[in-house]
Amino acid sequence: MLQWGMADDVRTHYERYPYPRYPLLASLRRCDTYALNLTALWACFNGTLPPRDAQRILIAGCGGFSPYPFSLANSGIPITALDLSDRNLRRARLHCLLHGRTNVAFCRGDLLDVPQTDGHFGLIDAYGVLHHLEDPLAGLKALAGRLAPGGMVRLMVYSRHARREEESIRRAFRLLGITDPVAARRLIGRAKPGSRLRRFVEASHEASYDSGLADALLHPRVHTFRIGGLLEMVRQSGLKPLLFAHHGALESVEREVERLTAMEATRHAPGNFVLYAGRNVGGPCPNDQDALVMLNPCLARTVTPFSLGDVRIAPRLGVPTPVLGRLERSFLRSFRQPRPWGALSAPDRAAVQSYRSALFLMQFRP
Repeated sequence: MLQWGMADDVRTHYERYPYPRYPLLASLRRCDTYALNLTALWACFNGTLPPRDAQRILIAGCGGFSPYPFSLANSGIPITALDLSDRNLRRARLHCLLHGRTNVAFCRGDLLDVPQTDGHFGLIDAYGVLHHLEDPLAGLKALAGRLAPGGMVRLMVYSRHARREEESIRRAFRLLGITDPVAARRLIGRAKPGSRLRRFVEASHEASYDSGLADALLHPRVHTFRIGGLLEMVRQSGLKPLLFAHHGALESVEREVERLTAMEATRHAPGNFVLYAGRNVGGPCPNDQDALVMLNPCLARTVTPFSLGDVRIAPRLGVPTPVLGRLERSFLRSFRQPRPWGALSAPDRAAVQSYRSALFLMQFRP
């Protein structure tokens, strides 16, 4: 088990450089949080609505921002935001306070410290966290043990090939004893134009501010993964891969693994890996007469008749989202209350399939 002494270097890093550091007044549209909605995700992977004892969310390693979009996506559902860093938690708490989000409990602790987050959760988020642990597998096993039956965890871990530039620079900085952004910028300033270091920094948004530069290039502990290693870790934790959600990901897990394996054979990657994995999930709802179809709750205000022009929603599942014009919004609006699959016309059923894949619509058994 990871003890506090082993986690102190990571905790100290985030006390110095809280991350991410979005402006406190930065806001999101609720529609852009659609892929964080527990009800929609549960219906997608279990084919039912979440039972009451699964209506809890844990953000494991919440950083300074993510409690806000999760709260926006899940009004009324209890959320526990866990982080090693007091500064991250203070910033995340203040962001929620400024935006009127009140369903988040903030907790400082290690994700392996079970008493900190007693109970089970329907959804756990571990976005950009496991690759900073001493033992990522132990971390994922701990999270898997806190999932309710049918529960899901969203993972983001660094891809070995997507992060090779950052890792080469990070290792060089450590060898040179560079541990703070001031010293890093001093060296960057001396780098030749067109050098690998200058090219990377000039192309990186994170390198433009201190906490971003520290997270990208000065972090004390980083693991990277190939797709085979990620899948083996998921398997050993007792979870099942459900859906990849990084840029360009295919809907089929098997086909996406084949695509990633082929890319890695040429030392390429689509970016870092984003994966939903689950514990004892029931599978999607079949297209039968008893199935119901309903709008993702995060889109309720987006499809009102008063919206003007086309509505574009930020992609969150790795692929572009449908543009919602007047006719598309009218169609989705008809699902604000559940509609039986068996009562839909053939064209409506085809449209439902598309919107269900985008997570704009939920299909579930009553």
